[in-house]
Amino acid sequence: MLKSFRRLFAREEPAPIASVPPGQRVYAVGDVHGRIDLFEALIAAIEADDAACASAETMVVLLGDLVDRGPDSAGVVARARDWQRRRTVRILAGNHEEMFLASFEKVDTLRHFLRFGGRETVLSYGIDPETYLKASVEEVQEMMIEAVPAEDREFLEAFEDMIAIGDYLFVHAGIAPDVPLEEQSRHDLRWIREPFLSYPAPHGPVVVHGHTICDDPQDRGNRIGIDTGAYMNGRLTALVLEGTGRRYLEAVDSDGEISAAARELAA
Repeated sequence: MLKSFRRLFAREEPAPIASVPPGQRVYAVGDVHGRIDLFEALIAAIEADDAACASAETMVVLLGDLVDRGPDSAGVVARARDWQRRRTVRILAGNHEEMFLASFEKVDTLRHFLRFGGRETVLSYGIDPETYLKASVEEVQEMMIEAVPAEDREFLEAFEDMIAIGDYLFVHAGIAPDVPLEEQSRHDLRWIREPFLSYPAPHGPVVVHGHTICDDPQDRGNRIGIDTGAYMNGRLTALVLEGTGRRYLEAVDSDGEISAAARELAA
């Protein structure tokens, strides 16, 4: 009984503040979705920010969904691969990469893929729009196999499912609450929304994710969502983590004018 009362009236210790290891800086980038213009602007902003900050072991994490919906998925894939050659860039597999890769083997997946942004991806690889419109799904698959370089497919196949850095876990979509990290399914990591988005309790690490579009970055304490709708809202966001600090950079399309700068969130 006495122990119960002690637990009841004991002062709760504040939760530790999430951090990345000392000497490291992480830039996490939300869903690009074929917006090479925003991607190029955000890359330049990240490079400038990194050069202006104190020396650190810097890592970039792309949260997946590089492809589909926007006009130049092929360009985004090529630029991501080039950036990875020049600095440490780790890339997560999103549900759209999953659909794209499966479309080379499964016609039913290709049909679904084309309805959800895949058409733009296919055309970005130089397939003639008129030829595409007249083609059957099977013929589109043959054109894809011929048009998409093997090195692009190999690059996409090498994307990761989750990345842990300090007190943060980076995934594309989220995680299944109350399931150990080592038991998370690939499907949930790439596709989940609920019950992850509304789950109020800590997950252990703070989960940084994309997949679900929000007007502004969402810091919910147990998760941080940074898919700000590059293809739909014209805004591509990067979360910058250093020590216990969190800040944001963003590239914005304002009526065709592309700019990038630090983003201050309302308190």
